[in-house]
Parts: sequence; C-alpha cells; structure tokens
Amino acid sequence: MSDYYDAFEISPVPAPGPDAVAPEPFRGIYGMPAFATVPTGDLAASAAFWVRGLGFFELFAIPGTLVHLRRWAFQDVLLVAAESVPERAPAMSISFACVLDQVDSLVEACRALRPDSVDGPRDTPWNTRDITVITPENARIVLTAAKPYDPASQEAHNLAAIGITPPDTGRGDHGEHAGGR
Repeated sequence: MSDYYDAFEISPVPAPGPDAVAPEPFRGIYGMPAFATVPTGDLAASAAFWVRGLGFFELFAIPGTLVHLRRWAFQDVLLVAAESVPERAPAMSISFACVLDQVDSLVEACRALRPDSVDGPRDTPWNTRDITVITPENARIVLTAAKPYDPASQEAHNLAAIGITPPDTGRGDHGEHAGGR
C-alpha cells in the first residue's frame, strides 16, 4: 500500500507545505468516482453560496432541476431541486480538500454571504486546519487543509502512530502500514 505522501503524486491535492498552491479548477468531463447530491429548495441561492462562498464553479445546469458544481478534480456536487430540505444540518458531513492559504478567504466569503454559517478554523489532531460550513440547504461541509509536517508536533506523533511518515524521514519505507504491501 502506498503511503499518504506518495499519494500526492497522483492526486489533484497538493502536498502540504507553506507554499502549497491550489490546483486550477478542472472543467473536464469524467466518470465521477464519487460525488455529493444536495437537495435544495432554491437552486439559484444555493448555487450562488457554493460558488461565491465555497469556491466551486458551475460545470453545467439543467434549469429548475439540477446544478453540477465542482472545485478541483473529483470534488463534484450536484444540487438538485427538492420540495423540502432538512430544517437542521445532518450529523454527517462531506469534506473537501483546500490549501492553507485558502482557509481565511473561504471563511470570509462564507461569512459575508451567511454570517453564522462558519465554525472554525480549527486545527485537528491529524495535522489539518478545518472549517465547517452549513450551507443554505443545511448541508454540513468541511473544508480541510493539510498543515506542513513538523516532526516535533503532536500531530506528527499521531500520524507516526498509525504508520504515516513523510518520505524523507522515518523507516525508509515512506510510512507503509505495519502490514506491509
């Protein structure tokens, strides 16, 4: 099994670091390996929040029925017209990767559109900085940015405990899990 850091070679998500740059929006059409479907009572208002607040773009729309949104490759959301939406955000959430230098601007953009929509940012024990956003249709969205690796941090200790180390440190096996390949 390849490790966490080797996966960045094939992923659209950049490796964590102070100079990490978000990839360009991907406008190509592909068979989506996964996507979120979010019901909404107001397609236009929901799409505007996702685009102006969360940084998605409209890939295409079927008027009055569906809006297909995307950020990076493999970050697809289908907003679908619904008669009603939940009155509260559900317990589950969906997470989308971002980079550290996007966190503050995403918080500002979402709060400008809906002042009480954002919780965070907060640092996690698994070495990310996250914000949680409740969208107009009460979807719980987590935007998560990997933080640079600091071998002295508690987060590095947590990652090492599950067998993840950066490729230039550790056991020389790029942090493969104890079970090997």
